[in-house]
Amino acid sequence: MVSSEGLCGSQPPIAAPVTQYGVTEPISMAGPTAADIQRSRDLEKFLVQAGLYESKEEASKREEVLGQIQEIVTNWVKQLTRLRGYTDQMVEDAKAVIFTFGSYRLGVHGPGSDIDALCVGPSYVSREEDFFFVLHNILAEREEVTELQPVPDAHVPVLRFKFSGIPIDLLYASISHLVVPHDLDISDISVLYNVDEPTVRSLNGCRVADQILKLVPNVEHFRTTLRCLKFWAKRRGVYSNVTGFLGGVNWALLVARICQLYPNAAPSMLVSRFFRVFTQWRWPNPVMLCAIEEDRLGFSVWDPRKNPRDRTHHMPIITPAYPCMNSSYNVSTSTLRVMMEQFQYGNNVCENIELNKAKWSALFEPYLFFQSYTNYLQVDILAADADDLRSWKGWVESRLRQLTLMIERDTYGKLQCHPYAQDYVDASKPCAHCAFFMGLQRKHGEIVQEGQQFDIRGSVDEFRHSISMYMFWKPGMEIYVSHVRRKQLPAYVYPDGCKRSRNLHLTPQQPSYKISRNNGVAYQAESGEKCLKRKKDPDGENSEQSRLDKRRSPDRNQSVSPEIVSRKLGSACTGCSTSDLDEMNRLAEANTSSNSSGISSCSHEDIGNESTAGSSEGSNVGDNNPSSSQSDSSDELKSSVEDEHADQNKVFQDGLPKDLEPKTVVGVVLKSMNGVVDSESVQNPVISMMQGSRV
Repeated sequence: MVSSEGLCGSQPPIAAPVTQYGVTEPISMAGPTAADIQRSRDLEKFLVQAGLYESKEEASKREEVLGQIQEIVTNWVKQLTRLRGYTDQMVEDAKAVIFTFGSYRLGVHGPGSDIDALCVGPSYVSREEDFFFVLHNILAEREEVTELQPVPDAHVPVLRFKFSGIPIDLLYASISHLVVPHDLDISDISVLYNVDEPTVRSLNGCRVADQILKLVPNVEHFRTTLRCLKFWAKRRGVYSNVTGFLGGVNWALLVARICQLYPNAAPSMLVSRFFRVFTQWRWPNPVMLCAIEEDRLGFSVWDPRKNPRDRTHHMPIITPAYPCMNSSYNVSTSTLRVMMEQFQYGNNVCENIELNKAKWSALFEPYLFFQSYTNYLQVDILAADADDLRSWKGWVESRLRQLTLMIERDTYGKLQCHPYAQDYVDASKPCAHCAFFMGLQRKHGEIVQEGQQFDIRGSVDEFRHSISMYMFWKPGMEIYVSHVRRKQLPAYVYPDGCKRSRNLHLTPQQPSYKISRNNGVAYQAESGEKCLKRKKDPDGENSEQSRLDKRRSPDRNQSVSPEIVSRKLGSACTGCSTSDLDEMNRLAEANTSSNSSGISSCSHEDIGNESTAGSSEGSNVGDNNPSSSQSDSSDELKSSVEDEHADQNKVFQDGLPKDLEPKTVVGVVLKSMNGVVDSESVQNPVISMMQGSRV
């Protein structure tokens, strides 16, 4: 008879199961080598020297400010409870609870960054009257509160203000409780019972942040990697949800997915793997941290099999909390193209870092936007004073993405736009001013006819009309859109106030990186700068001297020359001198005569006549709320629909790295569905064919 000891001893050892984070198995369970650990130390040292960590004093001040806000909202709820005739016991128990989300909740905030906060109150305290009126007035009387700006019509309604100098974005959610428990579990789905859509969107910022921290294998490695990549995205000009790139929650979800795929990797490895994976990711396959939870309470969840609008999304990054939605709804074909180019840049630099051919500083070289294109759109925003400019700029910035979509639609995708997330100020103007810029270029590989130009007057007029719908318009709020060439860019866009030479020379600190193209055309990027397009020599090389010669004598017939019709400007804004308006007119005339383009204005008469129309969409709640990008107003501008989702075995392009397996990265591949073209009719775009510039 065989004993139990002998039986157990005869069995082969059972391998420990691999811990799975997310919807698939990890790509690699490998841990860091000694070199990886050293590179991670160097990375963290670089981030500290870059000033990305706040001091203990500032951290303590933030906690103190949050405590004061908690006290204010608790007293506010108690006051409303007493006024509405509830019992003394109810008044004593009444409270509101402050939760944080965004970068502060994730632990990746830096000096001067804002705090995204959510106030959760009882069912009898409303958002429309109590939050935006009563609490607003209470805050306005506090001397610590400055720059108080209510945005009740935003997709996610928000109160923006500074408290003792710290920026605060405060949301409100009224849940179906008479008394809010002090230990409320906001991750529990019960908080969504009997609430409206704006409340769900407000609650989900916190719910998503909590889920992210639960779904990553190593929170500290996640934080270091996310801090690094957010800094990289800002340096490379691809950090802005409102302009069509990615915001804070989007970057957090992408980094969290990489942490799931490489659970034992050190931060330096995770940064490298981030670029390696997402340069090969086949969009629009979704990025998900967990399976999409089915509809339980009647709220819409992201599902392109059922929702035609979801099929138009170019870069789905799905939130992990119910109701799951696409947090990167604002991404367009143009901004996706820009991000993919920047991912390739980051991948090339990281490869050199791993080969000890570059240092971490090379990864964070700023993107030279104003040396990357020949043609730009300049959007000037003016207002009577700084307060008016703040609200006017927020409205215009929230609509800039629409201009990108309009141009893409009206040129059938042949003219690509690169909106730049940063705004610039002309301090010489007597009135409040800022400007945004967009780079313009013809789509690569596009076959064009001799003398072809793009006429985008209709796009600009439609954009102007959408801007005129601002329901809080005041006299002095003006906007001007003009086409400028690189040589005509204003001096204030350059850090030192003067224009740089177009002849850039390669230095050891500026290595060149090629971005391959399917059509055989390559870009040469030097520290982020795209140089002149050229075909490869038959021998596969281009001499350095010939490249520099081409830059010194560029062919002016090789650039896009979009037309924007010249219009008369409206009356001068309040606080603006006549000479300032004359300067605008001279700019319009100069552009008309030299570039066959002009300046399109939106006068205050145009806006004033339509200011009562209003809009259901206002400024978004920064970049940290995953639902703030779900604007319905842009659906009609989507011109292309993905007919099928990529097959699971074809997620990556050829040349897949050995340690990447397609099946482990896709997550869930949804069944293909026929695309549904938007039913909204649009006017046929006008593309003019003129003698002169050749695209």
